[in-house]
Amino acid sequence: MNTGSMFLQQLINGLSLGSIYALIALGYTMVYGIVKLINFAHGDVMMMGAYAGYFVLCAMGANVAGMACAFLAAMVFCALLSIVIERFAYRPLRNAPRLNSLITAIAVELILQNVMRVLPFVGPNPRQFPTMPLRNFALGSVSISNLQMIVICSSVVLMIILNIIVNYTKTGKAMRAVSFDMGAASLMGISVNKTIAITFVIGSVLAGAGGVLYATAYPQIDPTMGYMPGLKAFVAAVLGGIGSIPGAMVGGVLLGVAETMTKGFISSQYADAISFSILIIILLVKPTGIFGKKRTIKV
Repeated sequence: MNTGSMFLQQLINGLSLGSIYALIALGYTMVYGIVKLINFAHGDVMMMGAYAGYFVLCAMGANVAGMACAFLAAMVFCALLSIVIERFAYRPLRNAPRLNSLITAIAVELILQNVMRVLPFVGPNPRQFPTMPLRNFALGSVSISNLQMIVICSSVVLMIILNIIVNYTKTGKAMRAVSFDMGAASLMGISVNKTIAITFVIGSVLAGAGGVLYATAYPQIDPTMGYMPGLKAFVAAVLGGIGSIPGAMVGGVLLGVAETMTKGFISSQYADAISFSILIIILLVKPTGIFGKKRTIKV
């Protein structure tokens, strides 16, 4: 394979990985955009979604119907989990200093990991994630697998649905209003608690789908599997401009492409270092991220 073909192949691989990062990053950026909370438990919500999909696939088999049910189960389970987390962990601390909420998010992350480790039907050991048979389709001198097509197409569809919800629905208008001014939105009759809960639910639905997609691309799951993808997705959200939905999408794709290009042309040992170095460079040049906007704070 020549350099041009290798570049295109790594670009396809990067789009597949980056679309997963973008899905998870959307949850970070939506929650931060409304309540200014960095939800570090988000990566572990993704892990819970991967396990929900795992049990469905074990019961139904790794086929089209099984994958569809695994997606549905992961998204519904993560939505319900997010309602519980938001109601009992984050809502009581909404008016507390931000450091309290940040520490709580880390605590929720550790709780989810360790609960899964001690559950008898899960345990700490890695498990093989059931996947559909791998088939490669030639596109000239490069190839794309059926699993990569599922990952990319599913991510694009979910992102389009999210954009429609945020920009063209009553719920989306309420989310934007609460993000802009929570107090004024409350005075206009918008239920702030309900809107924030819906934001958590939408972000966690995307994380659940991302968990199934990530486990499909890298078919091994364990209770700590959400840590690194969650951290990378947070980097993607900051890279694109935390609080910006288009920024999270672009940041995720850029990070995925950068990571796969590093693995393909330099060394897989430097992939994480270069990914985080890109973040540092972007923040030095544009501290608010690619799509971030400067805010003037009156004192």
